[in-house]
Amino acid sequence: MTDFGEILVHIGEFGLFQKLNLFQICFPVFFQPFFLSSLVFIQSDPERHCNTDWILRADPNLTSEEQLNLTVPRQEDGTFSRCRMFVPVDWNISTIRERGLNETTGCQRGWMYHNTMYTATIVTDFDLVCDKAPLVEVIQTVVLAGVIAGSLTFGPLANSFGRKRAMQVSAVILFIFIVTTALCPNVYLYAASQFMVGFGAGGYRVNCIVLATEWIGASRRSWGACLTLLFGSSGQCVLAGVMYLVRNWRLTQFITAIPFAVVVVFIWFIPDSARWLLDRGRTQEAKQLIIKAAAMNKRSVPDSLLDRIAVKENVNREGIKVIFKSPLLTRYFFSLILAWFSLNLTLFSMYFNMGNMGLSIFMTQFMFGAITE
Repeated sequence: MTDFGEILVHIGEFGLFQKLNLFQICFPVFFQPFFLSSLVFIQSDPERHCNTDWILRADPNLTSEEQLNLTVPRQEDGTFSRCRMFVPVDWNISTIRERGLNETTGCQRGWMYHNTMYTATIVTDFDLVCDKAPLVEVIQTVVLAGVIAGSLTFGPLANSFGRKRAMQVSAVILFIFIVTTALCPNVYLYAASQFMVGFGAGGYRVNCIVLATEWIGASRRSWGACLTLLFGSSGQCVLAGVMYLVRNWRLTQFITAIPFAVVVVFIWFIPDSARWLLDRGRTQEAKQLIIKAAAMNKRSVPDSLLDRIAVKENVNREGIKVIFKSPLLTRYFFSLILAWFSLNLTLFSMYFNMGNMGLSIFMTQFMFGAITE
């Protein structure tokens, strides 16, 4: 059986076929950073006070300042409390002014936000402030757990059912749950939906690089991997501009869903990995793709080369277990896990704390995409 690297030398290592394939595969990667936008552009501690419209039943003509003075306690620095209010009473306005209110409670009817950077965020829509503020960090963890689960699920599935099929399922999951995320009425459905978005994103990202590079010859393979990451980096930079203009997390989700609707259509027409097809013994399908790739690259495939493409007798069905049969591969495996864990821990720790770095969050987002990826 001929080596697939030799086949790529004859049909072109990085011709038109590979370039078009790489663009189609990387197109969704450009928009993947957008799915984290609702967790980054949040203004975690916006200016606010408890909703105390109950007092307007006693006097609907109160000014905002009078309403706050009568219903919201002040803190030691003289500012109005962001998390406490006076307990509502069924008194007339004269009695309230005369006696004043002393007993406090947590905000019972939500908050009123002002001087915010954004039109809407998950913090203001779901009231993730005061006692609920830690839920932001919980959701961030849930999303990354989804990414891990997707990577661990679709990695082995791609080996069994093909890189193309794994990417198709991931792309459909991404599209569906990006839309449902934008429509979530409460924080719990939002967290569940974001887990599934992370699940799809993890599955797609781990397989897109594999499928893209398996069609590229050894001399240009590193280019393919780097271009895949470059698409994600460019998406990070563009996200800064989109959020600066839009400033509404739900609208951003719908904007993200539009290109993924296109992806869900064309993802069914991308070619599968001929290398994987040969490895699984599906020789005729692999030959058809090889001939198609050669035609697009304006190359000819020698008949002698096609004749030497035979069914692989010993098809690997053990998956990842093969790695642990070799001490060298096992060391490489755990070294890469440690490296990727350290890298991603650093990157996401920075990313989710972008708003606390002292610069404009939009400029920080742009620099993050331009430098870190």
